[in-house]
Amino acid sequence: MWVTDTLEKIKVSGSAVALGYFDGIHMGHRAVLEKALSFAKENDLVPVVLLFDVHPRKLVSGNVPPMLMSEEKKRERLLQMGFAVADFDFRNGMNYTPEEFAEKVLLERLNAKAVSCGYDYRYGKGGAGNAKTLCEYLAPMGIRVFTQIPVLLGGEAVSSTRIRELVMSGEIRKANELLGDFFSYDLVVKHGDGVGHTLGFPTINQFFPEDFIVPRFGVYASRVKLSDRYYPAVTNVGTRPTVDGDSMRSETCIIGFSGDLYGKKVEVSLLGYIRGEVKFPSLDELKNQVEKDKITALRIYSEVIENG
Repeated sequence: MWVTDTLEKIKVSGSAVALGYFDGIHMGHRAVLEKALSFAKENDLVPVVLLFDVHPRKLVSGNVPPMLMSEEKKRERLLQMGFAVADFDFRNGMNYTPEEFAEKVLLERLNAKAVSCGYDYRYGKGGAGNAKTLCEYLAPMGIRVFTQIPVLLGGEAVSSTRIRELVMSGEIRKANELLGDFFSYDLVVKHGDGVGHTLGFPTINQFFPEDFIVPRFGVYASRVKLSDRYYPAVTNVGTRPTVDGDSMRSETCIIGFSGDLYGKKVEVSLLGYIRGEVKFPSLDELKNQVEKDKITALRIYSEVIENG
């Protein structure tokens, strides 16, 4: 929901619009976003991100890739960057021709004076529109169109698809490099079975939504945000075979913290993969391994957070 003065400024002065799905807000996305932000600042425009209310592939093919970031977190990050967020009703607009999309959404609704998108951006019915057609339609009206070339890292283009592959293979450090941030999830803490507390290392249990990506099963060095403070932690993603776990979850031992977090949303960021998930012969052996994992997690935390 926009405030009245934002709507009025868009009507009077216009906007610089960033186009894309922006799952993960990775380095490539940020290049698109920063172009819209800088042009808006230089020309006294409102920087706007146009977001679909549903993933286009959900309605087109039913095959939606797992999300790297919740919609709530994505919106929060975009607002923090300085954008106003405009929602696009994809069900009603999915059959717009490229010209109708540009006319009804970019010009009539958003009064766009500039548009920023990625080199592979598609829009309009059947994805018929692209960055080239967008420029051909808008440029004659004096509207600037910025097309971001691929952002390369390691000789490959940074993309949400590549980051998903890295997360699912446990290559978290590389995924974080492409994200330009830490892969994180902000989920409600649920009650577990108390095994961690019994063994002397209380844990928080969180369950991934169906549409959210699940990292490779195993143990990770992690960071937990509580209020305005960060704590080192060790996180296990998986089914906990040693205790005959029957449900997949994220289970995190927060180092240096004790307190009741049930029912609260807690942000966990994965920093590095430590080892695979193992079924130990006894709980004592599991406890000994967790102590070793905590030491490893503290070392990784120091390397990544404290020493950069």
